[in-house]
Amino acid sequence: MLQQRGAAVAAAGPAHAAARPAPAPAPPTAPRATRPLLLGTYTSEAGGGAGIGTAAYDTATGAITPGSVITGVDNPSYLALHPSGSTVYAVAEQDAGAVTAVALAPDGTYEVLGSRPTGGSGTTHLSVHPSGRWLLSANYGSGSVAVHPVAEDGALGERTDLVTHSSPPPGPGQGGPHAHQIVTAPDGGHVLAVDLGTDTVYTYALDESAGTLTEVSRAALTPGAGPRHLAFHPDGRFAYLACELDNTLVVCAYDPATGALTPGPGQPTGTGSGTSYPSQPVVTGDGAYVYLANRGPNSLTRYVVEDDGATLRLLDTVPVGGDWPRQLALSPDSSLLFAANQRSSTVTVFGIGPDGSLTAVGDPFPAPVAVCVLPLP
Repeated sequence: MLQQRGAAVAAAGPAHAAARPAPAPAPPTAPRATRPLLLGTYTSEAGGGAGIGTAAYDTATGAITPGSVITGVDNPSYLALHPSGSTVYAVAEQDAGAVTAVALAPDGTYEVLGSRPTGGSGTTHLSVHPSGRWLLSANYGSGSVAVHPVAEDGALGERTDLVTHSSPPPGPGQGGPHAHQIVTAPDGGHVLAVDLGTDTVYTYALDESAGTLTEVSRAALTPGAGPRHLAFHPDGRFAYLACELDNTLVVCAYDPATGALTPGPGQPTGTGSGTSYPSQPVVTGDGAYVYLANRGPNSLTRYVVEDDGATLRLLDTVPVGGDWPRQLALSPDSSLLFAANQRSSTVTVFGIGPDGSLTAVGDPFPAPVAVCVLPLP
């Protein structure tokens, strides 16, 4: 279900003799709030889903209730919400990459508004520009990023730009560029594309009239690092970059004036020897804690943020409760952490304590080939 609400319950006092006045009824119990949850999957993979899964989560307990499936969407392995909350966008991670728009109605119904080709292959990530007027997508297979205009009703227009990462040369054993993420910096003035294949983060200026990208800066990571996903600190001056091939999390300084990203030394993930394949970092809304998913050991690393975002201190790791945590998401108030576990086809939920502690909530929620979880506000 896309939207669900609890019902108020009133408890009345017991019957009394006529000579004695009945006590006043107890006040109604406050309804327990539930919010929608969307689930990404692979429709072409054995055991995968039939489209975008829908569910509802209890904002207090984290308990998930299953809903229906939004069909007519191919391989929706990553999802992003329009700032208005009325449209969700999905990648089509396949040889002929595409992006799809789905309108979400308050009553839980939906309408697939159509798809547009990205001009690349293996579209793996997308995000909506804060203006709500442009959709940005990253093509992993072809190492390119694309821009599509967004209409008033949330539908997508024809692509306005496509940029391929032709330099620097690919990292060791990469064989080519592999754009893995594209996001807008908190200042809104620059767009950053993370390329795992070239060990580079590219910064672009987006022309908000024409929908075109102009490179203004690039940040080089250690050859073979394999940068995958970054997450910004709320103040916009630092970002935390997961490198999936050298098992590190890199603190990067960010200059909003120029768009320049400056990587620092790689931080350990606390997972010990062996390849941990870190996939995605998330930052709590108050900027106090960072969490990192590690697919190899199936764990979550906890960091406390220090020096106003400039430093991360590793606290510990905890089991994720599933196999191959592909993606993490926080509830809008940062009270819950959701992990999409691809190989176990589950979503696990953790409550976040005031000290940043993680406490597993309930049993893992079954979700076919869970590769993305998107809690809606």
